[in-house]
This record gives sequence, C-alpha cells and structure tokens, in this order.
Amino acid sequence: MTEETKTPASQESLAAELVSKGVLTSDWLSAFQACPRDKFLPDGIWPGRAGMNRQTDRVLRTRDPDLWSQAVWSDAPITVQWDSGMYDGDRRGRTPTSSSSMPTMVFSMLHDLDVKPGHRVLEIGTGTGWNTALLCHRLGDQNVFTVELDPELAQGARGRLYKCDFAPYIAIGDGTNGYGKMSPYDRIIATCSVGEIPSQWIGQAKPGAVIVAPWGPGYGGEGIARLTVDESGIAQGHLTRSSAFMRISRQRKRFPQIADRLCGQEWPADASMDITELSPDDVGDWIHMFAIGVQVPDLFCHVEYGEDGWYRLWLGDADGASWATADYAPAQDRYAVAQCGPRRLWHELEASWRWWDEQGRPGFERFGLTTTGGPHFTVWLDSPDSPVPRRGKNEA
Repeated sequence: MTEETKTPASQESLAAELVSKGVLTSDWLSAFQACPRDKFLPDGIWPGRAGMNRQTDRVLRTRDPDLWSQAVWSDAPITVQWDSGMYDGDRRGRTPTSSSSMPTMVFSMLHDLDVKPGHRVLEIGTGTGWNTALLCHRLGDQNVFTVELDPELAQGARGRLYKCDFAPYIAIGDGTNGYGKMSPYDRIIATCSVGEIPSQWIGQAKPGAVIVAPWGPGYGGEGIARLTVDESGIAQGHLTRSSAFMRISRQRKRFPQIADRLCGQEWPADASMDITELSPDDVGDWIHMFAIGVQVPDLFCHVEYGEDGWYRLWLGDADGASWATADYAPAQDRYAVAQCGPRRLWHELEASWRWWDEQGRPGFERFGLTTTGGPHFTVWLDSPDSPVPRRGKNEA
C-alpha cells in the first residue's frame, strides 16, 4: 500500500496498533476510547517520529487538518511547547518543554503503575492532560492529583479535562515537591524525567506504594524506574524499559561549553595524546550512555561534526577541571584521543564501557535503583547486592 493510498489514521487504527503490540490491554481500553488523544492536543503541534525525539515543523489543525489528524493518531510523541512557551514559530524551537508522549510509552507506564480501584494517584507533570484523563476514567477524578509547573499548560489541561467531564485536583507548582496536602498516595507517576528521585515523593507515598518515573544520569541514557516504597522510606526496584523524556525543570543541567576550557588555545592545547581501539561510534547508543553515566555521574559530552562522516566527541567533568576528546572517522580502527586535567576522562569512559561489555551488554531491564531520595541512591545490576561501580571523582 503506497503512502498516497494508505488508510488514514484514526482512534480505531491506533487502538488496534497498540493492542497488537500488547501495550493497550483490556483494563485500559475503555479509558483509551473514552479519552481520545485529539481532545487533549492544541491546534499547533510539532509531530515526532516513533522511537525518536526528532520533531518535524509545526502542523496547524486549521491549516492542514488531515496531516494534524495523521500525527495525532500515530504511535509517536508530539511536542506542544518549546522553550517554556517563549517560542511559537513554525520551525522547531531550541528546547522542547512539553509534549504528548508516545502512546506506547503512556500505556506501558500505566501498566507499570498497576493501579487498583480506590487508589489515590499523584501525577507529576500534567502537560496536555491526556494521561490525567486516562487515570481519572480508571480511578475517578476524586482520586487523581496532578502537579504542573507552567500555569498556562495547567489552564489548558484543566479546560480539556472539564470538557470531558473530569475535574481532578490540579496544583500549580514545582513537581519535585510533590503535593503534600493530599498525601499519602498509593501511586506516584512522573511524565518528566529525573536524575534524582525527590525525597518528597518518597515521603508522600504510603508503605507499599509504587513510584513510576523516567530516571537517568546527566550524561544521557534513561529508563523507566518502577520503585516500591517500604515502611522505612526506601524505594527500590528495576528499570522496566528505555525512555526519553524531558527533564523536570529543577533538575535540568546546563553544562559549560567544553571547548571553552582551551582558554583561547588551539586544540589540543597542552593535552596528552593517546590512541584507542574503542570507536567513539560504539559508545553513543542510549544504553551505552546510560551505562557510562551511572558509573561516571559528573561526566557530560557534546559532538563536533566535520565533513565526510568525521566527528570529535568532547568529554568534560562538571567542575571544569578536566576534558578529553576522541576523533572518529569512517573506515578506521584506531582513534586519536586527547586528555587534559587531573582526570583521564576517556579512560574512565572506556573502563565503564568495558565493564558493561564484560557483564554481557545488559539492557535497561537488568539495572535497578535503590534510593531514599535526592542524591542518596545506588544503581545495581540484576540485584541490590551487585552495585554498579563508580569511577573517577565519584569512585566509591
């Protein structure tokens, strides 16, 4: 079937796709049908692509209703806000700050949440209100409490929910604080990612409560953490799958430009030079970045692209004392490395990758997290008694 003759996307076709994937199960099907995604999206959207976060240019329902509908009923994420609402052009803005998540991810996370009748749920990140509506239909809006930082987004979600006869409690504020006035909760779900599970979430959870949140290190890579809170206030559990969500506002990091550390000198300045057989192209997948980032938590990177497939991977540490580069070119099997400062950052990255390789190249589902909130957490592999090593400045 050609692109021109394929059947237009619809709520029914998306439902069939999600059911066939096994992510839309019978217990959520009626909520999906009663809360159509198109009722929870604005006129202007920037469609994404399935499994990716690369948005297209803006699509306006008033300008191209067929293309708008095709995007809405696709199993793909949709950006609805850039740069905290400061950008409203047809192209992409600088930083996406609100979206309607990929439906597969929405229902996978709701499955992880495992809600039961009578459960009280705290949602962090109201966004468009679609996830909120699904919870309201399943549990009753009197049992759903949601927090949104942006007053404009909260107002838009409240209006859409009202049109669908839902009136959950919507608080405007910083989601890292949770919402203590209505605690404790049986379930907490975040629709934005975190690098640290806020201690407030754990403190507002009942013993035995489940927290479902996208979690990952600053370096990159992220998975859905499903944590159970025990009576002593420890939250622990495995990751269930990979994810790629926008970071919660308070935990967004703005790293300095690593190249600025050359202090006006030309690369490689006073760096020491080395050769590696580990290709920079073999350490850039999402799982690679996760495995590296949990071992070297203060590491960050950016890529400088050149011609004919060449690029330079820059590494830096958060305190600005060290940097490293690794140069990639196609058809090579040895790569130039430069390292400067008290730490050998490429060696730390390479040791982290080697550890991951030696463990059988585990996926996200083999990793787990134990935390009492904030910076107090341990990442482990397979079981809590097998902690992931920490390297460099953060070596335990």
